[in-house]
Amino acid sequence: MPNQVEILLCEDNPRDAELTIRALKKRNLSNNVQWVRDGEEALEYLFATGRYEQRSIKDKPKVVLLDLKMPKVDGLEVLKEIRTHPETKKIPVVILTSSKEENDIVQSYEYGVNSYIVKPVNFEKFLDSIADVGFYWLLLNQPGNR
Repeated sequence: MPNQVEILLCEDNPRDAELTIRALKKRNLSNNVQWVRDGEEALEYLFATGRYEQRSIKDKPKVVLLDLKMPKVDGLEVLKEIRTHPETKKIPVVILTSSKEENDIVQSYEYGVNSYIVKPVNFEKFLDSIADVGFYWLLLNQPGNR
């Protein structure tokens, strides 16, 4: 499916979203990225409701890149919802955040996150980290039945 979203980017900071998309482009991994700006929009997209009710819930992204600190619904709540529903529970979720708080890390893994990555402050390291994440989840990882 040429228009199927491969990466759902959940990021409220436009600068971080732009950098993430740029890093994915660097490795030719940005063709099918859907950027949502808050947790509410992420849930609407994933469950095909609200402004995304026209899409099929069966068209799942290959990976969700999820910021923790988002407006309306925070990233941990989004993660819990993803893991609660049979339609979405197998989608790989990577937390991509600036939070190094132990509680955030522990809760993320308790809720079933696949990976927790702290955004590097250094621009080049940030680009490399995002490119590596995209490369792994889109090209190297072998997903189970989705």
